[in-house]
Amino acid sequence: MVLTLDRWVGNVAVVTGASSGIGEAIAELLVGKGLIVVGLARRSELVEEKAKQLSGKAGKLHAVKTDITKEEDIVNAFKWIEKNLGHVHILINNAGISKENLLRDGDAAAWKQTFDVNVMGLCIATREAVKIMSANNIKGHIIHINSVVGHKVIPFPGINVYTASKYAVTALTETLRHELNAIDSKIKTTSISPGLVTSEMTTLNPKLGEDRKKLMATMPILKAEDIAEAVEYVLSTSENVQINELTITPVGEKF
Repeated sequence: MVLTLDRWVGNVAVVTGASSGIGEAIAELLVGKGLIVVGLARRSELVEEKAKQLSGKAGKLHAVKTDITKEEDIVNAFKWIEKNLGHVHILINNAGISKENLLRDGDAAAWKQTFDVNVMGLCIATREAVKIMSANNIKGHIIHINSVVGHKVIPFPGINVYTASKYAVTALTETLRHELNAIDSKIKTTSISPGLVTSEMTTLNPKLGEDRKKLMATMPILKAEDIAEAVEYVLSTSENVQINELTITPVGEKF
C-alpha cells in the first residue's frame, strides 16, 4: 500500500498535547503533508514557535491555548476552529500525563489529574469533534494515542492509575466505534498503543524517580517520530478500511 494523505490535504486536523513529544511530531508530519493542523496545549507558545519553524511547509500549524482538564477550554477551542479555519476532519487525542506515585499511599489529586487529562479530556474533545463531523457529513477520523499498558498491567515503578486510565481509552475507542456504527456513521476510530517512547513523560522527565530512571535506561525505546508515522499509516487507509487497534513496540521490549 502506498502511504498518501492526499484526501486530507487542506483539511483541519486537531492534535491535543501538541507542545512536545508525540503530539509535536504528529503536528509536524501532518503540516508537512499539507494539512491545516491545530495544536491544543497549555504551553501554546511552544506550538507557536513550532509553527514559525514550519512556515515553509505545505500545510500550516495554528496554536490554541487549551487546558485539556477544563471542558470550557476544549469547547471554546473547537468553536474557534470552526469559526476561523473550518470543519474538523481529524482529531488526534494525544494529550496524556503520568504522575509518579503509588496506589498504597499516593496523592488523590495526582490520580484525579491523570483521569481528567487521559480520560475526561479525551472524551470531551471526541464529543466536540464528532458533533462537527456528524453535522457536516464528514468521513472523519478519531485517533486516540493509547499505550501498551492500556491492554496489560506491567510491573513498572510508580505507574499507579496511569494503567487504569489507558485501559479506559481502550474501552472508549471500542465503545465509540459501536456508537458510530449504530448510526451508520462513516467516522473512523483508531487506538494507537505505543510501548516506551522518548518524551517529557518518560526519559526526558527531570522529576523521574531513581528506580524508574534505572529501569528505563535498560530498555529499548521508540522515538516520537515512530508514532507520528503510525498516525500517517492509519490515516492513509482507504475509506472502507478501519484499523481499530495498532500496537507499536521497540524491538526487544519485554512487556
